[in-house]
Amino acid sequence: MALLVYIFGIVPLWEAKKKADEEMALKQRVIWKYAEIIQNRKAVEEALNRTRRQSEGIQKRLLPGETPQLGAANLQDIVKRLSEKNGISLRSFRILEPKEIAVWRRISLQIELAPTNSLMSLGQFIYDLENQEKELMISEMDLLIFNPRMPNTIQGNMVISGLMKGSKPKEKGRER
Repeated sequence: MALLVYIFGIVPLWEAKKKADEEMALKQRVIWKYAEIIQNRKAVEEALNRTRRQSEGIQKRLLPGETPQLGAANLQDIVKRLSEKNGISLRSFRILEPKEIAVWRRISLQIELAPTNSLMSLGQFIYDLENQEKELMISEMDLLIFNPRMPNTIQGNMVISGLMKGSKPKEKGRER
């Protein structure tokens, strides 16, 4: 009889106590982990705020617009405004195919410069393009000088590119 009480009474109680102790230890570890996270909350919030500010700064440097066409129109307006400011005549604009680069979309615009007599204004135009509030870059430049000995007149082509927010990245598991 004592053996049955031991097998059916004491052993199950002992195993239940052992299981409860293991669960309590596991839950204590989880509580300690959460307590540590709560203690580090201020540092995590500061890092999150710093990241948000950096993101806002980057967003300000991107071309505005939801579609590549709107981004290209904004890029064209910027280039036209800077060329007028510096006295550079532009013969034509041509919008090139946008390219996806990671989470960005590169919008490119090819411009053809009319012959200009002022190298200073062309240099200032290039400087203004690359030091403008939006992230613009000259990705290609082909200039032609009619008389290399007396470089009075210069004309050429440029490809000016700007970045805008790209399309949302596709999830790897959903691509087919």
